[in-house]
Amino acid sequence: MRSFAWFFGLIVLGFAGMALLTYPAWLLVHPTLDFAFHRMGTRIAEITLAMGFFAVARHLGLANRESLGYGVPRPIFIREMLIGLVLGVIVMLPIIAVIIGFDLRDLKDDVTLNGATFAKLALIGVLRGLAVAFIEETFLRGAMYTGMSREVGPRITIFLTSLIYAATHFIGRVKIPADQVTSTSGFDLLAGSFHLFSEPYAIADAFLCLFAVGVVLGVVRMATGSIAACIGLHAGWVFVITFVRETSAPDYSRPLSFIVSRFDGFVGWLVLAWLCVISVWLYRFYSKRAFIPRTA
Repeated sequence: MRSFAWFFGLIVLGFAGMALLTYPAWLLVHPTLDFAFHRMGTRIAEITLAMGFFAVARHLGLANRESLGYGVPRPIFIREMLIGLVLGVIVMLPIIAVIIGFDLRDLKDDVTLNGATFAKLALIGVLRGLAVAFIEETFLRGAMYTGMSREVGPRITIFLTSLIYAATHFIGRVKIPADQVTSTSGFDLLAGSFHLFSEPYAIADAFLCLFAVGVVLGVVRMATGSIAACIGLHAGWVFVITFVRETSAPDYSRPLSFIVSRFDGFVGWLVLAWLCVISVWLYRFYSKRAFIPRTA
């Protein structure tokens, strides 16, 4: 578990950076830029994590293309990523159909669904999806997966990385107004970032769903030996969620609204059940793609 300890410590370091450095950084920036304190804290944590990531990867012998999940030839990597992107969108279409069919979300008043809207949201969704996927997959299903799987095998690795993947989605959802910022606000931001975990039953459906997403991506990583497909699938799912969130709002008055979480009005029991259905097919699909060399 040496690798897990290092990467978990790296996450803790990111939180420490948030608590200790956000207020000094905010004092430097705020007089000239109207930058929200909580956003500053998130960026500080991300920068701290990124700087530490490269150091830890080198220390553990993971600072190479193969260990990071980029070990296949570039044309194959791009092809598999694009296939995963399209597949990620396609497998979410039944979810969209159920949400529309049962009126679980309402179109926002200021949204007009026309060609310009679709084009704009498509661009935003793809860029956001790829950015999120590259960062998270390189960290979790890239370096962390490789380091841990060498020590404890893929099953425990998939379980632990999926726990971390799910948990990180519930961190940092707190805001501190500029007129309430004090010298201890960095620590307040850190404490508030974990407030959702104080009511586990309220987030259980979303947490289990996101854990299942992590497991599916981990299994794809195990089957292919690369994070190309993981990046594509992940980006495709973020693309769909982005489009849904930008155009509609959840309606919790509907009788079946419990199948989507109150966390974001999308993930929840419905998506979890669907992932259980398609996971076997996804594993078989990617297990047959023998042109991708198997590594860890």
